[in-house]
This record gives sequence, C-alpha cells and structure tokens, in this order.
Amino acid sequence: MAEFTVTPWEVTGEIDYEELVERFGTSRIDENLINRISKYAEPHFMLRRGIFYSHRDFDRTLSDYEKGKPFYLYTGRGPSGMTHLGHIMPWLFTKWMQDVFDAELYFQITDDEKFLFKDELTLEKAREYAYENILDIIALGFDPKKTHIFLDTEYIHNLYPIALRVAKRITFSTVRAVFGLQNSSNIGKIFYTGMQSAPAFLGSELSGEPINCVVPCGIDQDPHFRVTRDVAPFLGYPKTTMIYCKLLPSLLGGDKMSSSVPESTIYTTDTPKQVKKKIGKAFTGGAVSVEEQRKNGGNPDVCMVYHYLRYIFEPDDEKLKKVYDECMAGERLCGQCKMELTGKINRFLEKHQEKREEAKEMLEDFILRD
Repeated sequence: MAEFTVTPWEVTGEIDYEELVERFGTSRIDENLINRISKYAEPHFMLRRGIFYSHRDFDRTLSDYEKGKPFYLYTGRGPSGMTHLGHIMPWLFTKWMQDVFDAELYFQITDDEKFLFKDELTLEKAREYAYENILDIIALGFDPKKTHIFLDTEYIHNLYPIALRVAKRITFSTVRAVFGLQNSSNIGKIFYTGMQSAPAFLGSELSGEPINCVVPCGIDQDPHFRVTRDVAPFLGYPKTTMIYCKLLPSLLGGDKMSSSVPESTIYTTDTPKQVKKKIGKAFTGGAVSVEEQRKNGGNPDVCMVYHYLRYIFEPDDEKLKKVYDECMAGERLCGQCKMELTGKINRFLEKHQEKREEAKEMLEDFILRD
C-alpha cells in the first residue's frame, strides 16, 4: 500500500480507511450499532454501506438517548471556496440525523481557520465564501427552528470564552505533536483548536446543563476532536461523540475532491454542460476496448462513476448491486454509467440551485449572531 496523508488540512494518496481506524484509535460502526439505530429509523444507506464507518462513543450517546437524554449535533464548513459534492455528502447524513433524532444542530463556519491556514486567502474573501456556502446548507432542507449557523468571526462573543477555557488546557507541545505545527507556524494556527472545540460545548453552555454533542464529519477532522475530547472532562462537559465518514474521492481517482483542482470536483453551482464534461472525463474501471470489457467485465471497485452512485446518488441498495454485477459481467459499459450519473447529478443540482436561490431570503432564520 502506497503512503497516504490524512490531516485536517491535507489529504493525499489512496487512503486505507481500516488503517486509519487503527492509527486514530476509533471504533468501527458494526452491525450491533446499526441495529440499535434501526429502532428509530431505517439506517441511512451511508451507514449500511460503511461510508459512515467509525465512531467515538456513539454507543454511549445512544444509551443516554434511550434513557431520555437528548443530544445535539455539530458540524462545520471551512469556507475556502464554493461548495462541492464532497462537502454536501456528510451534510446529507447530518440532516438525516437531525430528522430522525429531532436534534438541534450547530453549524460552524470557520472563516478564521481558512484565513489562518491559507496564505493567499483574505478574511474578506473567506467571509464572502462563507455566505455562499451557507446558501447550500440551507438549500438541503435543515429545520430552521433547530439549525443554528454561525461564522466564528461574527459569533465570537459567545465562542471566545469557551475557546479560552479550552485553550488553557492545551499545551503547545500537544498541538505541535498532533498537528505537526512548526516554530514558523503563525500563532493563530496554534490557538485554532480552541475555536473548533467551542461548538462541541456550546449547546451545554446555552442550555445551562451538560448535553451530549454528536459530530458527524470526515475522518480527516479526528485530530482536532481527539484534543477536544481530552479537554472536555476538565471543563465539566461530556466527551464529544464522533461519527466519521470516508471522504468522497476525486473524479480523477485517488485523493478526495479538491477545490484547487476544479476538474476533480462538481460544484453545486455547476451547469448541466459542466457536469457532463466532468463526468465524461472521470476515472473508470473500464477496459481498454468495448470488446475486452464485454468479454472480461469492468472493475467498479476502482471506478469513480460507480463510487459517486454508491456514496450519494443511488440510495437503493438493490439497484446499486445491479450496476455492480452488470459491470463485472461486461453487460454494462462506462458510457451508460456516465450518462446515468450525469442525469442524477443534474436533476439533483437543478432542484438544489432553485432552493439555493430561495435560501437568500432565509438567511436570518438560520444565522446566529452575537
């Protein structure tokens, strides 16, 4: 297996997700945990397919929930560009969690983080991206009465006291070891984990009592939350519960989608023509010729078109299995799959873009301000 890197700021190489479970020390989401979730709803296809695949203490939080103790959700977005499907994927699951468990959601927009970690990004541009990203969040249909979106720089009056208490418990040596920071790193980077930890305790602060916090997010964010969980008991909060997903891969294969490589990703604002062009160039598991593929079959396990169906755009397990089996048997060619995926994405984006326009009139229903 080739080397790969997974950090909150860099993901490269072909990721071995099972190795990450061992490396980070998370727990696998197993059949027993999925069966417990099924008491409340049909498990989301991202759970059934192992896309959301590991956790920290979700079993404990479910036990508390069964005893009548609610939890709230926390997730976020770092606004360094426009929203793409890699961002949308865990948000769809988060919405399902909100609907099933009737949970409050705190949605952190980390304009400060992106300003600190991206040399070329101004604070003003990060704020501009933030409000563009918020339109996509609202467009997904989150409950406006239970969804609270905030920019770190605009909600700082409420976040900063929590972040300070967190920061006082974290040493520089810990931050340097966990994140690989150097003496040349700006001091904002050193402090930043305090800010990302704050929403994990915000629900407890606002309610005046300790409440479990569940964070659905990509596995690349685990380093932040290992530190958050270590600090929690010292501050009188429950340890943050994590539920981690795999990262939507690049259309070109390998790494996750990246805003820095536009052809590797599909944005929520892309046109039907742009989507068709990008899917047309996607990496597939097809053979070098139609004849060879008919004879020997394709390889859906390495095919990005199949993965996009699996991760987001084909929720029906039987239909997905049919695609897989037909590809393996040589009964289905890449052109057919590309055409079907293009249609599914464009139908999704057509509706999403309509809702995105409507969201411009709904911002104040969702945004928390000091």
